[in-house]
Amino acid sequence: MLDVIIALCPALAASVAVFGPRAAFITAVCAASCVFFEWAFEKIIKKKNTIGDLSAVITGILLAFNLPVTIPVWQAVFGCFVAIIFVKMLFGGLGKNFANPAITARVVMFLAFPITMTTWVIPHLGSFKWLSVDAVTGVTPLMYLSRGEFDPLPGLWDMFLGVHGGSLGETSELALIIGAVYLLARRVISWHTPVSFIVTVWALTALAGSHPMYQILSGGLFIGAIFMATDYVTTPLTKRGQLVFGIGAGALTVIMRLYGSYPEGVSFAILLMNMVVPYINKITLAKPLGGKKEKNK
Repeated sequence: MLDVIIALCPALAASVAVFGPRAAFITAVCAASCVFFEWAFEKIIKKKNTIGDLSAVITGILLAFNLPVTIPVWQAVFGCFVAIIFVKMLFGGLGKNFANPAITARVVMFLAFPITMTTWVIPHLGSFKWLSVDAVTGVTPLMYLSRGEFDPLPGLWDMFLGVHGGSLGETSELALIIGAVYLLARRVISWHTPVSFIVTVWALTALAGSHPMYQILSGGLFIGAIFMATDYVTTPLTKRGQLVFGIGAGALTVIMRLYGSYPEGVSFAILLMNMVVPYINKITLAKPLGGKKEKNK
C-alpha cells in the first residue's frame, strides 16, 4: 500500500503544478475523509481498526484524482463516504469488496452531480501555472474528439505532460508512467493489465480512424489502467485473466467513447469488468493435474 502511495506522488505533484494548490487540498480532504469513515465505521460496530493498512488513504487519493479541481468539498466528502461505507465496509472491508471503491464512487458522483463533475479547469497551454478555482473552464480533449473538433486540441507534448483540462490526477501521462515504472520495479503490479488495456484502446481507435494517440493520452485511461485496473481484490488472479481483463476493459472504453453519449468510458469499463472477474478466474485458473472433485458427504 505504501508503494502505491509513493507511486501516486508524481501525479499529485503534476496536478498541483497544473491546477494549483487546491489540487493538493482536495486530495488531502479525500484521503482524510476516507480514513475517518473507515475508522468511524469500525468504531461503531466494534471491529478491529484497519486504517493502518493504508488502503483507505489510497482510495481517497484515487477518488480525488478522478475529480475536477473545482469540485465542492462537501461533494468530495460524500464520494468518500460512498467509497468506504457502501462499497468497502458494508461488504466486509478490504479484500471483500466487489468493485473498486474509488471508481464506483466516481460513477455515483457523476450520476448525482453531473454539472460539477464535468466542470473542467483549462490551464494555460505550454506552461505550468498555479491556478485558482476561478480559472477559465472549458472543454477537455476527449470532448473535442467526441465532437470531431480537432483544431482546438493541444499538442501531443502538452497532452503527455498534462497541460490540458481534465480530472486533477489523470492529465499527466508522464507522471503516471513514472509511478507505473516504480510499481513494476517493486513488483507490486504486473504489466499484463495496463499494457493490454492501453494497447487495446490504441488499436481499436486506430482501426476506427479516431486519432489513437489522442485517445490514449486523453481522459483517465492511464490512471485507470495503472492504478485501478490492477487492484488485487477486483481483478483476475492469473496473468491470462489479467490480459482478458485489460482487453475487455479497453474494448468497452472504446465502444463508450466512440458511440456513447458521454465522451469518457474508462470508469464504467473497469466497473463492468470488475463484475465478471469471478468468471474470468473460473475460466483461466489452471486445474490441478490428476485432481478429483470432492463429493459432498
